[in-house]
Formats: sequence, C-alpha cells, structure tokens
Amino acid sequence: MQIDVQTLIFEFVGGLGIFLLGLKSMGEGLQKSAGDKLKEILDRFTSNPFMGVLAGIIVTVLIQSSSGTTVLTVGLVNAGFMTLRQSIGVIMGANIGTTVTAFIIGIDLGQYALPILAVGSFLIFFFKNNRINYLGQAVFGFGALFFGLELMSAGMSPLREVQAFQDLTVSMSDNSVLGVVIGTIFTFVVQSSSATIGILQELFSSNAIELKAALPVLFGDNIGTTITAVLASIGATIAAKRAAFTHVIFNLIGTTVFIVLIGPFTDLVMFLQSQLGLNDPMTIAFAHGTFNVTNTVMQFPFIGALALLVTKLIPGEDVLVEYKPKHLDPIFIQQSPSVALDQAKEEVLHMGEYAHKGLVETSQYLNTHNQKHAELAMQIEGALNNLDREITHYLVQLSGTPFSDQESAKHTALLDSVRDVERIGDHFENIIELIQYKISNKINLTDQAKIDLNEMFDLTAITVKQAIQSLGDMNRESALEVVHKENQIDQMERTFRKKHIIRLNEGICIGAAGIVFVDILSNLERIGDHAVNIAEEVLQEKVSDQQ
Repeated sequence: MQIDVQTLIFEFVGGLGIFLLGLKSMGEGLQKSAGDKLKEILDRFTSNPFMGVLAGIIVTVLIQSSSGTTVLTVGLVNAGFMTLRQSIGVIMGANIGTTVTAFIIGIDLGQYALPILAVGSFLIFFFKNNRINYLGQAVFGFGALFFGLELMSAGMSPLREVQAFQDLTVSMSDNSVLGVVIGTIFTFVVQSSSATIGILQELFSSNAIELKAALPVLFGDNIGTTITAVLASIGATIAAKRAAFTHVIFNLIGTTVFIVLIGPFTDLVMFLQSQLGLNDPMTIAFAHGTFNVTNTVMQFPFIGALALLVTKLIPGEDVLVEYKPKHLDPIFIQQSPSVALDQAKEEVLHMGEYAHKGLVETSQYLNTHNQKHAELAMQIEGALNNLDREITHYLVQLSGTPFSDQESAKHTALLDSVRDVERIGDHFENIIELIQYKISNKINLTDQAKIDLNEMFDLTAITVKQAIQSLGDMNRESALEVVHKENQIDQMERTFRKKHIIRLNEGICIGAAGIVFVDILSNLERIGDHAVNIAEEVLQEKVSDQQ
C-alpha cells in the first residue's frame, strides 16, 4: 500500500491544531458562562481535602484542562490563598476532572461535527447577548473537537499498515515503560493530555494499536501533563514549587503501581468493554477514568505523607503571606458587637504589620535589585487588598448593631484606618514599579540620591510602624510622635527635591533618573500622610474619651 506521507502529516497536524483550538474554545466558553468564579470555587471549597478534590473536578470540567487547574492552584498557593495540603486535594480532583474530555470523545459524534460547528458560529456571530456568545464559543469548541479528531483519524488510519509503527506498538506491548515514555514526551510537546488521549482513542479504534500497548501511553499522558505546572512554578515560592512537584509525584506513584499491575488492569478494561458494550474510544475513556479515580482513592489517605515527602524533597523556609483574616468570627456580630470590634481591631493591626513589612521589602528591593523582595512585597500588597475587603465587609455588617458613643467612634476609626493601611500598600506597589522601570531601562541613581532615598525610607518605615503601634495601644504620646515624624518626612521631601534640582542643573543627574527619584519621594511622602491619618484617629478617640 502506497502511503501519501504529506497528506498523513498535514491531516494529523491540522486535525491536532483544530482539536486543541476546540478544546481551548470549549473551556473558555464554559468558563465565561460560569461567571469566571474559578478562583472563588477553589478558595471557598478547599476547607478539607475531600472538598478540594470536588473543587478540582468542578474547575477542570469547566476549563477542560487539568494543567489549567493545576497552574491556577499553584498560583493560589504562591499567593498564599491555599496551603500545600489543600492544593493536593485539588490536584487529585483535577486528574479526575480531565477524564471527562475522554468520555465526551467516546461519544461518536464525528459525523455531526460540521453542523455543531455551524450552530456554534451562528450563536457567536448573530447574537449580541454575551451569555449566548459564551455558549456559542463552547458549542463551537465542542464541534471543533470532533472535527479535529476526524481529521486526525483520517491522517492516522494508514499508520497501521506501516511496518515501523507496527514494530513500535509491539515493543510497547512487550515493554510498558517505553509506552509511558512515549506518552510523557508527546503530552509534554502538545501540552494537553486530552489531545494525547484523543489520539490514543483514534489509534485504538482504527486497530493501529492494541490495548496492552495503549494503556502505558495513557499512564505517560498523566505524567506529561504535570510539566505545565512545573513550568508555572519556576520563580514562584517554595510552597508553589512543592504543589507543582506534588502533581508529578502523585502521577509517578500511580503510574508505577499500574505498570506493575498492567496485566490485571488490562483484563479489567477488557471486561468492562465486553460487559458494558463499550466502543473503542469509550473503552480508553473508561480506562483513563478508572486509572485516575483509583489513583486518587489509593493516595487520598496519604495526603499528609505526600505533603511531608515533597517538603523533604524541596527543603527551605517558605515565607507564607496569609491572605485570609484570622480573627473575624461572624458569630460575634450579633452576640457580642464589642468583642467583634476588638476582633476587627486585631485584624487591622495584623494588616498594619504587613504594610510595614511590605515597605521594608520594597526598600531592600531598591538596594539589592533582588527579585524575591519585590515578589514578597507584591504578595503582601495582594494580601492587604484582600484583608481590606474582608475587614471592611465585617465592619459594615457590624454597623447595624447598637453601639455606645465610644464604640461608634472606634468603629469609624477602624474603617478609616483600614483604608489608610490599604493605601500604604498601593504606594509601595507604585515604588516597586518605579524600581522595575529603573532596572529595565538601566537608569542609575547618583550615590547621594540613594543615600537620600534610604534615609527617607527608614524614617517612613519607622513612622508606619509607630502609627500601627499607637493604634494598638491607643497611646497618645506615640501618636503625637508619629505626627512629628510625618512633619520630618514632609520637610525631607522638600529638601531632597531641591538637592535633586541642583544635581540636575549641574549635569550630575539625568532626567530619567530624576523622574524615578522624585516619584519615589512622592510615594513615601504619601505613605507618611496615611500613617499620620492612623495616628490622628488615636488622638481624636482619646479626645472623645476625655470628653
């Protein structure tokens, strides 16, 4: 039989491209239809490992990508929204959720692919409603999925006549590890286990590969899909690296167990095929589903051990920024508003400590250009934003409860202080962006400019710390000291600006460096303003107490 190699390659590559486009389009359409609340699902429903597994399944079904879910999880761990133990449950659930695509492919709708594509296109182009457009995107992706499979199937069907391919499948039947390696490499290249499983389903249905050779490739697909999360964790926190590596270990353990039991597992899949009357693609889908569900059930009781193992393999102290509030218990809102106020104050003080730490990290980034300081400061800024929302929501709920005059003043002071602390985070974020601009454009500050900035940074950081302490102790003397320091910051800014203008006129400093220098001064001065606002809340409350 004469094989047209060009047609084979073009149909396979083109079909694979359409399949991947369809998978992406279907995932994005479903995701947008769901209101893009994936982070919220993962954040709210990971209180225990079992709920984490369910959350992982739901999110993966919505975005049609276990890699996407795992990358999202690694991002949440990196940001401090999720612990390592919570992430392991989500990763296990993602492995189960990704099998849904194989079951969809198992439903033989190839002959209806073009009409489905047409329906999706009509919904996208002839309707103005966003929800209908998102639905159309999902339907279009669904059709493209099957159309791509049809093209790949047509391209791959002559392969069963090629002697080299026949020899390879025989080798994979005899050597399961070879099949695992092939599955891993191909999935790594394509960056989609669903695509590799889809190809495997088509090869199996066209009798180009036997079941015993197909199953190890299927196991390898699950290892290959972990590479995306590993790449996403490069440059991330140690906790995020551990989460990504957990995905690798989880699939390696599962693959090792199933390779050892390849004979019984093959018999089980053949039994399911005969008893349930499954077609060939659905047989591979059931094998994929059985592998991932069994792997999850098998390793679920050992989540703690997995976390311990990966901690040993990737050692180091990870700086965890807590995004979630620790003290805001809603039960106190109705039962004891005064206790609730104290809880809110503790959270504001916790938030203030973060603001001081973020400012210190920003100062270190200015001096060292070490990216880890910028990353930690940006994590803290994200935490400040989240704590601001949570504390403000808690205080707003409290506003409907009866307060004494003193408690009412405290409530108002806390609301104002939360806003000021959050704004401090915005300003040191601005400074980080200015430093990054300086680095990327190779702008050098003069030695005197660096000395001036460090002096103002140190004074501003001390002022912020003292403002938070004065709020915690309700100390009038400490608050007055903050006001005095803030006046020094204002004077410092004016003096340093004048010195900068002199350097500029003398040609010692260039314009671009001057812009960075002056903008950093301005942001530090504004941080001082917010610190004094917090101190003034203390002073006003002390006055009201005396009255």
